[in-house]
Amino acid sequence: MAAHLVIVGGGPAGMMAGLLFARAGVPVTVLEKHGDFLRDFRGDTVHPSTLELFRELGLRERLLERPHNKVSELTGRIAGRRMRIADFRRLPVESRFIALMPQWDFLDFVADEARHYPGFVLRKNAEATGLSYDPGGRVNGVTLADGALVGADYVIAADGRRSVLREAAALPLLDIGAPMDVFWFRLPKQVTTGNETMGVFEAGRLFVQIDRGDYWQCAYVFAKGQADAVRSRGLEAFRREIATLVPELGQAAAVLTDWDQVKLLSVALDRLTRWYRPGLLAIGDAAHAMSPVGGVGINLAIQDAVAAANLMAGAMAEGRDVDPIAPLVQQRRLLPTRIIQGMQKLAHDRIIGALFDPDVRLTEPPWPVKLLDRYAMLRGIPARLVGLGFQREHVRSPDAGLRR
Repeated sequence: MAAHLVIVGGGPAGMMAGLLFARAGVPVTVLEKHGDFLRDFRGDTVHPSTLELFRELGLRERLLERPHNKVSELTGRIAGRRMRIADFRRLPVESRFIALMPQWDFLDFVADEARHYPGFVLRKNAEATGLSYDPGGRVNGVTLADGALVGADYVIAADGRRSVLREAAALPLLDIGAPMDVFWFRLPKQVTTGNETMGVFEAGRLFVQIDRGDYWQCAYVFAKGQADAVRSRGLEAFRREIATLVPELGQAAAVLTDWDQVKLLSVALDRLTRWYRPGLLAIGDAAHAMSPVGGVGINLAIQDAVAAANLMAGAMAEGRDVDPIAPLVQQRRLLPTRIIQGMQKLAHDRIIGALFDPDVRLTEPPWPVKLLDRYAMLRGIPARLVGLGFQREHVRSPDAGLRR
């Protein structure tokens, strides 16, 4: 008899795992602590690696029926000069763009597709608070905030960077560190033109504006732990800072009249040194919190879900013991995680951290960026690193043919 899988967390990793395991014939219950997916300022960059996975599932075109914008090129304004940095049109795949899609639309889509499989259940307003164990110490269920117990033959922890389950399971965590935090907020877009997503790099300051069609989703990046200091200067000073960094947004910044409109993202960069224990596997942000650099977090989490399903779903559908397989998932996904986190750490130390150094004077773009801007072929390199990553996964988990 197929094992009952409980997945904690209805984010990208949890929902993708739910879809793939249910597709393989595994009874799946996904527990999501909120009543819906409508949380603002969640990551919403669906990279080519993820789009290709949905193409392999025959779902890409349906996914792209959901609201989204396409980004084929990344640019930045560095020391006052607009520079071209990455060109996704050179990628060796069919999906040669980033889809900027609100995460609630993405998650709703995955949930709708998963519901086509009879073994899939999504329980909302189900907040996991801990784990239950059998007499031998193996995880056999999840405890909820209302006191209920959800029994399971296996549990996947996909409950994010502040994972309750990884703490409850006493999984060892390596804190790599991050030098910055981020304020996220929206500004109205006065003129709707082609997609203009870009970053602004100036001495001591970093600003990212993501073009969402009729508004900008903005990220104001500042040194770690300085949120209160920024707030203490007042909203008027904050609006002036935005206008100085991006003059064309100066008028739009007038809509910021309360700090409640500005959400703090505390940036973390860490990873578990062991992702599993008997009865449980951690994936996505629960296994490795990523920096916003490159916008790769969602896509790396989805790759984890695909790897877990490729390795475990068939055995789980047959009712076999998957505890010996869990280390193989970590083994498969640890190298790309370490490489990407290493690159993010390098960007933190050499670029972002340096920008916050009061002695730094950014008078012109660095020479590597000048080369990227000048030679189109070179822009395919960062596009491949960001868009496809390392050791990307392909869907190889079984299809039990249960779709209805």
